[in-house]
Amino acid sequence: MPPQLKAEVNVMPKVVQGDLQSLPPEARDFIESNAKLCQPDSIHICDGSEEENKKILDIMVEQGMIKKLSKYENCWLALTDPRDVARIESKTVIISQEQRDTTPIPKTGTSQLGRWMSEEDFEKAFNTRFPGCMQGRTMYVIPFSMGPIGSPLSKIGIELTDSPYVVASMRIMTRMGTAVLKALSNGEFVKCLHSVGCPLPLKEPLINNWPCNPELTLIAHLPDRREIVSFGSGYGGNSLLGKKCFALRIASRIAKEEGWLAEHMLILGITNPEGRKKYFAAAFPSACGKTNLAMMNPSLPGWKIECVGDDIAWMKFDEQGNLRAINPENGFFGVAPGTSVKTNPNAIKTIFKNTIFTNVAETSDGGVYWEGIDEPLPPGVTLTSWKNKDWTPDNGEPCAHPNSRFCTPASQCPIMDPAWESPEGVPIEGIIFGGRRPAGVPLVYEAFNWQHGVFIGAAMRSEATAAAEHKGKIIMHDPFAMRPFFGYNFGKYLAHWLSMAHRPAAKLPRIFHVNWFRKDSQGKFLWPGYGENSRVLEWMFNRIEEKASAKPTAIGYIPADTALNLKGLEDVNLTELFDISKEFWEKEVEEIKQYFEVQVNADLPYEIEREMLALETRIKQL
Repeated sequence: MPPQLKAEVNVMPKVVQGDLQSLPPEARDFIESNAKLCQPDSIHICDGSEEENKKILDIMVEQGMIKKLSKYENCWLALTDPRDVARIESKTVIISQEQRDTTPIPKTGTSQLGRWMSEEDFEKAFNTRFPGCMQGRTMYVIPFSMGPIGSPLSKIGIELTDSPYVVASMRIMTRMGTAVLKALSNGEFVKCLHSVGCPLPLKEPLINNWPCNPELTLIAHLPDRREIVSFGSGYGGNSLLGKKCFALRIASRIAKEEGWLAEHMLILGITNPEGRKKYFAAAFPSACGKTNLAMMNPSLPGWKIECVGDDIAWMKFDEQGNLRAINPENGFFGVAPGTSVKTNPNAIKTIFKNTIFTNVAETSDGGVYWEGIDEPLPPGVTLTSWKNKDWTPDNGEPCAHPNSRFCTPASQCPIMDPAWESPEGVPIEGIIFGGRRPAGVPLVYEAFNWQHGVFIGAAMRSEATAAAEHKGKIIMHDPFAMRPFFGYNFGKYLAHWLSMAHRPAAKLPRIFHVNWFRKDSQGKFLWPGYGENSRVLEWMFNRIEEKASAKPTAIGYIPADTALNLKGLEDVNLTELFDISKEFWEKEVEEIKQYFEVQVNADLPYEIEREMLALETRIKQL
């Protein structure tokens, strides 16, 4: 390091908002040491106020990072550098002493259950990226709470970032600002450091005024130190460190140590016509309709669905044995394409004020547009694509990026559950796993017991999605919809889930698996989906109340012949929807067995092995 840099390193940048001296010592040390390392021009401690938010948005407009959408109230559009559009699994790592702390050691090939980096390699990577990386920029200090401030289930983090986009988005996605610092006092917090990796003056011009450094992007998690370090990407999943990085990867590890669960699950409340209510948590890989289910308008008369959260659930057994869940987030970071009045009317009612849109198309009258919005453009209105070019349908590429997003406050959703911010959480009585399976997997089945349910979660498979960098339609293993988000060894994670059955007095939720996406031989969906999915929820609800009949099959319980309410539905072929083909399931069993043997290897709990063998035996008897 050149000597003059060393001298500068010890100069503390000026604090332009907030008071460093009033912060708890650990928070102050964290900020000061990283300010000396990253060398920003100034430090801004975020208070979360409306006034501050306006200033941040003004800064981004001035920098050309966002533009105001004149058609809506307080809505903004950001277009990113086309190289920075999604989570990048290949550059997302967990740092631990031993590889086996992070992932099982696969029998052959590399692990698909997370990426490990050694402490030495991380040290090198860190030191080539962070010194001086914020020169010419402001370091924003974002104190945030995952979960309602003060809830016994909540956790606090502090994110340091040089991106105003991150500040504005974290204000929507988390509880952020002065109130969090008060709640923190001298308590523990997760340390989050983020930089876009573009010190000023720039070495090369930005694309779309979007700072990022794709060549050096790295998103690293240090569970032992409760730290997250992210460099080079401004995209939400890589830069809003409260989201997947903290709420799943780091939280899953904290949850293992403290005896609870941090899961990639929506939470919904469903009330039957008699006024009885139950809460479900559901895990689906990205782009399988998770947000649509969380905000569903049920087609069944007299039933009501309310949303607690659409993406992440933190769940812990209380003293009475109820599994209590909170949504640690404060907003929705939803995929825009495919969201329409038909697919998700409640999302449409949520997103047209106080929202940041990223990589969607813009209409010439100051609105937004994307594939599957199902709204014809008014005469004379034209489109500019997410690549900032004039767009017409014969362009041959989508107007919005397939992973384009809306970032919107949860409180604006018309069907938020009255208890969505309840500090003690809501009691979960059913857990649903699901995926996008065009063939072979029935509409719904129920696990025989908790161990079988954990096996079903472990064996989840789904068509790959646009939220990560995978291309094309392949059936991928995605256990618990957590494959990209495990914070520690998946075998140990399974053992942790299995251990819930041994909790004294635990009222274990029933476990179900759904597949809305089965197709007939012509490639048409066999099930109408969307609001009609309430019929499947009704059956689950009644199963929990022990009022619905079911019949055992090789893979689990399915609804007995008349148990699924099809009143008012035409042309549903139940036989095809629930067909369990021996040939298909023999292949499925082989795939799952192979995956467990190779990927989980020596860390596969014997209970899962036992469930695997039991399924194989039942399939043989078909």
